[in-house]
Amino acid sequence: MTFSTDALFLTDEIAGLRECRETRSATSMTFLLCEAGSINIVLNRQTIHIGPNDLFVRVPAFGQELGPYDYSSDFRFKQITVSAAIYEEMMFAHMRVEPHWWQKQEYMRQNPVFHLSEQEIQYCEAYFMLVRLQLMDERTAYRKQILMSLARAVTMEVFNYLDKGNIVRQEVPRESIDSSDYIFHEFVSLLHQYPHEREVQWFAKKLSITPKYLSEISKSRSGKSASEWIADVTVAELKHRLRNSTLSIRDVAKEMEFPNTSFFCQYTKKHTGMTPNQFRKMRRD
Repeated sequence: MTFSTDALFLTDEIAGLRECRETRSATSMTFLLCEAGSINIVLNRQTIHIGPNDLFVRVPAFGQELGPYDYSSDFRFKQITVSAAIYEEMMFAHMRVEPHWWQKQEYMRQNPVFHLSEQEIQYCEAYFMLVRLQLMDERTAYRKQILMSLARAVTMEVFNYLDKGNIVRQEVPRESIDSSDYIFHEFVSLLHQYPHEREVQWFAKKLSITPKYLSEISKSRSGKSASEWIADVTVAELKHRLRNSTLSIRDVAKEMEFPNTSFFCQYTKKHTGMTPNQFRKMRRD
């Protein structure tokens, strides 16, 4: 059984596993639950062993190498793969409610296999079934939003797993990680705290580095420049406020510290293809 949309890919078939690897980029996010047997996957030149009741989580990574794989004859699994676009929307949502999402994401990147309890497996099975039912449903009005919510819920379940086990330290000691990684982490944290700031120079000054160096670090760590990150976070924030607030367009522009409503409308149109009013109308339709 395999389902594929632009936003999400679901399968429990080996043929679907092959198709997903061929058609989905390294910037997608994958959850693979091993139900029986085992599979070995080469990730960043290291062989990852996934056995019964293990959940494999592949976090999107710029430049991540996904190599060959082999599996046992009795291998059974369920897999959900989320598109890069959906992952980014989820990530920006995490930045709003999950202050330590970056540390947890980095932990998952380095430790992609989690051994689950019976209850945790039941949660995974339930999410898989809900996603499958949504993909089978011909109604389309809210399907993308529901699928994104389910994908986000699965991610938050993994975060919950890390919290319950007190696995990830909430503070990252600077001396324990590469300096450029630390700077990128601090940059993303500042984006979370100051979504109304839109100048690379402002963030570089807060980090006591040059704008050029900040952009180089951002590009090397994520594939996106600092200005692209700033624009993405700004757009995510303005979408959130337009979607979830009854404030006037003028007041939203003022809250986000745009110089005037006209510039805010131009910015929104440039980055979303719609004016603020059009965006709000689309959300209601």
